[in-house]
Amino acid sequence: MVIKNFVRLNVRKRAKYLCEYCHSPERSNATPFTIDHIIPQSLGGSDDIENLALACHRCNQRRYNFTTAIDPETQVELPLFNPRNQNWSDHFAWTKNGLNIIGQTPIGRATCDKFDFNDQNHDDGFIINSRQLWLQAGWHPPIDDPYEEDG
Repeated sequence: MVIKNFVRLNVRKRAKYLCEYCHSPERSNATPFTIDHIIPQSLGGSDDIENLALACHRCNQRRYNFTTAIDPETQVELPLFNPRNQNWSDHFAWTKNGLNIIGQTPIGRATCDKFDFNDQNHDDGFIINSRQLWLQAGWHPPIDDPYEEDG
């Protein structure tokens, strides 16, 4: 089924035009972000607006059809962060320099690791370089996102 344009617009507005996973600003991208199915269609997920999230292309690719990930600290498999029923700031915080996302909970750590929020598993530095540019432009990090106390 094709997601209707008004539903796409409502998802984007609800997300404040930020990726609901890594909080990258949509305006930094040449094309609109994707609409992600929190429960993937391949696993029976619907096109209902409560199953949809705005996702940057990077997060959407890394999420694929996964619904769980391993917390690198405890090695326990956990559900990925769900932006429909969990608050971003309960699970994640920015380092003081605004370049890295820190998982504050087991779900936050598992999601950070699965989505590779900080380019830990890639040596191209793409997302960190992008965040540096967004900081200079005043687009990042979003105003109501928390900073890590010690970071």
